[in-house]
Amino acid sequence: MNWLKIFSYPRKLHEIGVLGMNARNYKVISKCNKRSLYPLVDDKVQTKMLANKININTPKMIGVIEHQYQVKDLPDIVSGHSEFVIKPSHGSGGKGVLVIKQFSDGIFITASEKKLTFKEVYQHVSNILSGLYSLGGQYDVALIEELVHFSNAFESYSYQGIPDVRVIVYKGYPAMAMTRLATKESAGRANLHQGAVGVGLDIHTGRTLQAVCHNVPIKIHPDTGADLFSIKVPMWREHLLIGAQAYEMTGLAYLGADIVLDRDRGPMMLELNARPGLAVQIANGKGLIEALKKIDKEYPKNLSPEERIDFVLNLKK
Repeated sequence: MNWLKIFSYPRKLHEIGVLGMNARNYKVISKCNKRSLYPLVDDKVQTKMLANKININTPKMIGVIEHQYQVKDLPDIVSGHSEFVIKPSHGSGGKGVLVIKQFSDGIFITASEKKLTFKEVYQHVSNILSGLYSLGGQYDVALIEELVHFSNAFESYSYQGIPDVRVIVYKGYPAMAMTRLATKESAGRANLHQGAVGVGLDIHTGRTLQAVCHNVPIKIHPDTGADLFSIKVPMWREHLLIGAQAYEMTGLAYLGADIVLDRDRGPMMLELNARPGLAVQIANGKGLIEALKKIDKEYPKNLSPEERIDFVLNLKK
């Protein structure tokens, strides 16, 4: 973790293998990701439809609201669903995501137990359509999908919110991973910038390497008191396989795959990112540069997603 103390020395960080923002943009993303492919991941509706075509597990889509005049039909769209999530199709960083854990008699109850009227939810959906939460503030659509019920395996590791696993995928291979755990400070969101915990994961085993909160190393969850070094992500191969399949699905050679573990349906792809952030390096306590170089030089080409994951998992043996 010593390199965390030298953030003000970019050259030194590069020397010890930390991938910086400029290098990520110009030496990795610009070479690996065609801009014409970005809409495949920037549009969550399009991402979900592509995933469904190749049988990647995702939360089921309940409906889509594209126009203002359709907002009034929301109660009909969610009819028969007592819980669901409303999110902007072009949103990022969890902005604009509204989690409804109970809906009945015209009252919406959020994950934080707040009661909302239809008028309030109507306004939220209208804000989504106006582009309030979208990338670049452009016109957006509201995606309504089923609520994920996170696995009991993570019950003591996350405060209220659903934890996820972020896998950085490079040329079809998982290069680095972390799990993001919600805290009281992050208001149940798995967002490191809002105070969530980041736990670096061994790419071969899914076990904890180290944990951080606000870039400071920690050993226990600040709210639940759980031992963060006891984490071993269940169904780890299935998590990595989703990331590997996302490479074929999108054609993006550098991407971030966000995966959640549902207690009934197993690992599910929540969303993809063509410009994943670099906090995964902080969570792991090491830079990405060496991992990317190793994939370029030593990993075999032209393997299937399953073969690539088996290759990575067997490296430790």
